[in-house]
Amino acid sequence: MQPYLYDSLDKALIAALRKDGRASISTLADLLKVSRGTVQNRLDRLISCGAILGFTVRVHEEIDSDSVRAIMMIEVIGQSTSQVIQKLKGIPELVRIHTTNGAWDLIAEIKAANLSAFDGVLREVRTIHGILNSETSIMLSTT
Repeated sequence: MQPYLYDSLDKALIAALRKDGRASISTLADLLKVSRGTVQNRLDRLISCGAILGFTVRVHEEIDSDSVRAIMMIEVIGQSTSQVIQKLKGIPELVRIHTTNGAWDLIAEIKAANLSAFDGVLREVRTIHGILNSETSIMLSTT
C-alpha cells in the first residue's frame, strides 16, 4: 500500500461505504456534506493507494448457513511474523488476519464453504514455515 495520510473525510467515507458499499456518489456526498466531485476524487485516491481493496456483498447468515466460520489463534516462531502473514494472505478462506498480544501472535478469521474446505485450510496453514502452533475454534452461532 502506498503511503497516504488519511484525514477525517477519508475515514468518514470508508465508514459510510462499510455500511452501504453500493451507496451512490450523490448519496455519499449528501451524507458527508461535500461535493460529488470531492467524493469521487477521494474514492479514486483510496482505491489507487490500496486503502480500499474492493466492494463486496454481505449476506445474511441464514442464506450463507452452510459455510463454516472459525477463529484460528496462531503462534509464530521468532521474528517470522511478517513472512507468515504474507503466506496467510494467500489463503482466500482467511477473511481477516489480526496481530495480537498474549500467548498467540495472530488471529485469523476463517470462512470456508464446507467442512472439507475447512479441513483443507487447516492443513494448508499447518504447512506454513514459521508457524509453531495453532488452535482453532468453530463458531457455532452468533447472538
